[in-house]
Amino acid sequence: MKAAFVSVVPSPYQRDLFRALAQRPEVDLSVYYLEASAPDSPWPQKALEPYEKILRGFWFSIGSARCHVNWPLPALQEFDVVVMNTLMSFTAQWLMRTALRSKRWFFWGERLGRGGKMHERLAAPLHRAAGIAAIGTFADEDYQARFPEPHHFRIPYFCDLDPFFAVPRRTRNDGHIVFLFCGQMIARKGVDLLLEAFQRLGTAARLLLVGREAELPALLAPLPAHLRERITYAGFQAPEELPRFFGQADVFVLPSRYDGWGVVVNQALGAGLPIICSDMVGAGRDLVEEEINGFRFPMGHAATLAEKMQRFVVQPALCDRLGQASRRRARNWTPAAGAAKWVEAFQAVIQT
Repeated sequence: MKAAFVSVVPSPYQRDLFRALAQRPEVDLSVYYLEASAPDSPWPQKALEPYEKILRGFWFSIGSARCHVNWPLPALQEFDVVVMNTLMSFTAQWLMRTALRSKRWFFWGERLGRGGKMHERLAAPLHRAAGIAAIGTFADEDYQARFPEPHHFRIPYFCDLDPFFAVPRRTRNDGHIVFLFCGQMIARKGVDLLLEAFQRLGTAARLLLVGREAELPALLAPLPAHLRERITYAGFQAPEELPRFFGQADVFVLPSRYDGWGVVVNQALGAGLPIICSDMVGAGRDLVEEEINGFRFPMGHAATLAEKMQRFVVQPALCDRLGQASRRRARNWTPAAGAAKWVEAFQAVIQT
């Protein structure tokens, strides 16, 4: 079957899945990106695969969003199925409302926000989609309630975990418990909550921060010097560098106020780390099982986050037990598994 994806930017994590899907004998894959790189995601640019193409065009800002205009557009009529991975762009709206009206097409996305009448107008074409592939349970429940007409599937992000599988767990011979956060240092990611919770822990706790600096200097400024000495900021790291930082940690923490998914949770699974995340992290619903490989806490509750972190400080053996459970679960979250889900979804829609 001929399948096309229309996505925004060559994300390294989506590309892992596309690479696995391109290897499936049933699929003749093409992937089209609206732009070559995004200013808020400084991933190193890598050579495109033969099935990938950057569309010509430009973008302009509407609030905090980037609206893309691309031309000429590919001849999507020749494909058996088309997957749209973007909603907020002129290109996507034109395709969904015009070029794809008589085609089988999917929307693949995280949970949508509820931004009033304008947002409802942008999302209106989803009622006519052949299928909606929700990125996780968190999104799927919302899509099924708001758009009951299409076929519904759960196809989260799947990324290459082999480099994380290869990282040995840290040997704790220094008496410390190292908590890792990986992501942008911004309020939406809950970094301020993490720092507040960290202040409640004893001197055995250490904090390792990896990601774009963003608001971090302002967040660290009020902290006393003795506390900042137990915090290490490693800066932004390219995807291929991340496994060694995950290997330096005992526990992974993602306290986001909102995260539609959170691929770093996949990576923490592969690295064999226990995971603490807020109940507004989409990946937490699918990848974190309470008391088995981690804990969830109510979004915004720094005191509860501190309690979950403290459990590992007073019970270091918990790091090993829950971390081993994470690594076992990771075996089911490979790009090959994600590609198989897409083949099943394509076949289900094409056969109807």
